[in-house]
Amino acid sequence: MTTARQTTDHEKIRKWTEARGGRPAKVKGASRGGVLRIDFRAPEENLQEISWDKFFEIFDSAKLAFLYQDKTESGQESRFNKFVDREQ
Repeated sequence: MTTARQTTDHEKIRKWTEARGGRPAKVKGASRGGVLRIDFRAPEENLQEISWDKFFEIFDSAKLAFLYQDKTESGQESRFNKFVDREQ
């Protein structure tokens, strides 16, 4: 069984994302700085690609942590990720 890991390490998040072809993004029109996402495909209409600097500015100010999985249960590379409150 594979488990998800949690990190706030900017470099680890960036490397994990880029290794899977992802880009930092936020939901268009979201309030309070933005709702963060990792975009793995051609940019979606409701997502706006942002710089890593802007991404981590929002990430830190919202006190988020990155929950991610390296491999699926079958051993394939996983893209599972989620942003969670650091305090939980």
